[in-house]
Amino acid sequence: MRTVEATKAKSLAEYTEKVKKEPLVVTLEGKPVAVLVGITNADMETVSLSNNPRFLALIERSRARRKSRGGISTEEMRRRLETCPA
Repeated sequence: MRTVEATKAKSLAEYTEKVKKEPLVVTLEGKPVAVLVGITNADMETVSLSNNPRFLALIERSRARRKSRGGISTEEMRRRLETCPA
């Protein structure tokens, strides 16, 4: 994994091609402060939601509720939706 000191980093554009191959750790005084990673097959909404603490908490609550109370599987939901009249 490559690293770059924040104070020595030049242009963000310079690193965009490099992170397609491997993550780049940004350090400040030798301590990691951020990681730049390449993204494939994602849109802005997906990226935004995957880093939103409120959305992630909602997903975790839903998973916990399903585990404790039961529910239907993803496969069953898909089956039900396929048979719904449009």
